[in-house]
Amino acid sequence: MPTKPAARPASPRSHEVTEEGLWPRVTRELADDLAVDALSRDRAGKPPFDEIARLREAGLPALLTPPTPLGGGSDWRTACAVIREIAAADSSIGELLARHYVLSWSPRFFGTPESAADLERQAAEEQWLWGGSSNVPGTEAESATGPDLTLTPTPGGYVLTGRKAFAAGVAVADRLVLGALCTASDEALIVVVDPAHPAVTTDPAHDRLGQRLTGAGSVGFDGVPVHPDHVLGAVPRDEHDLSPFAALAPLALRLALVHVGLGIAEGALAEARDFSRATPRTWPATGADGGAYADRPGRDPYLLLAYGELVAAAHTAAAVVEPATEALARGLLLGDDLGVDERAEIAVLVAAAEAVTSRSALQITTRIMELTEGAESPAGGPGFDRFWRNARVLTAQGSPTHSLRDIGDHYLNGTRPALMLRL
Repeated sequence: MPTKPAARPASPRSHEVTEEGLWPRVTRELADDLAVDALSRDRAGKPPFDEIARLREAGLPALLTPPTPLGGGSDWRTACAVIREIAAADSSIGELLARHYVLSWSPRFFGTPESAADLERQAAEEQWLWGGSSNVPGTEAESATGPDLTLTPTPGGYVLTGRKAFAAGVAVADRLVLGALCTASDEALIVVVDPAHPAVTTDPAHDRLGQRLTGAGSVGFDGVPVHPDHVLGAVPRDEHDLSPFAALAPLALRLALVHVGLGIAEGALAEARDFSRATPRTWPATGADGGAYADRPGRDPYLLLAYGELVAAAHTAAAVVEPATEALARGLLLGDDLGVDERAEIAVLVAAAEAVTSRSALQITTRIMELTEGAESPAGGPGFDRFWRNARVLTAQGSPTHSLRDIGDHYLNGTRPALMLRL
């Protein structure tokens, strides 16, 4: 099992990104860098230690933290734009960054303002990468044998025991956010754990179909001590007792992953466009044109029609994602002043963005493999299959059917989407 290298210090240039206007330039430079070797890294499938170092050198892990000499202080609109552009170059790193940003706000969602300020200050200073999941153990989340993770009270706090699978951050995260069930009070608690503790073991996933560089896998906790200061808070069993602001946590993650999916679609389109401009069609030409455009692919009317449909699908998804992003950003700014009805409206917009983007990403990446038929070479081809594989694995994490059902129920009956915490 690969070992995690020591954290690299922040680049001297990272303090330059304290001005928000420079984030787009920094992101574009990093995206261009990741795009150069994205295919070879995807095929190698190694833990993303090098990629995390690149993120740190750009100052991106601290983007959503309060302003410090290391950067930070930006908003969720900027964070979503960063996720989308990084995902267009390398969707695995886009997902890793998306989950990091949402989990980095866990102290705000579940803790007190004082504890959140302390944790965020330390996270920014040390360029932490957050991993884990704050899924709350409950009736539906528990398996037949009980919850994945349990906390047993001790005189000095708690002891964490169990094993849980995560979609990203295994073996590369600096801190884990976890939801665990207290064996004494039956409360669902959100805690922060240092994965460097010797009682924590990681088992990275290998040979994934897609999203191979997110650092997915499982983590075991064999009596890991948890200090009371590292318990962010309790999540009520009754969803009606959960604050609307805390209930934004799963919506923030869902929308962040929507931006990853949109980035996959846009990245696939851009690479396929460059390929189609330069490469003659390799499949037999049929129909009235008699193969007249075989050597001029950029003039083939059928190819133009296909790209027109795909670009329109990408634009449609982007148009649905934008209002959801604006609504979530406004809701996060409201904090504890956010109302239940406002949270419900955000949930509906996020569900719509999720449903439309999932379909568009799969449609675009599937069609692109057809348009670039013959380009797939195991040895050195352009590797357009990776876009479809990544989109398929990403969209499999959620069901558009559930999103559409929530939208319909809200529209027809005025029903608020459930507040259950799934992150």
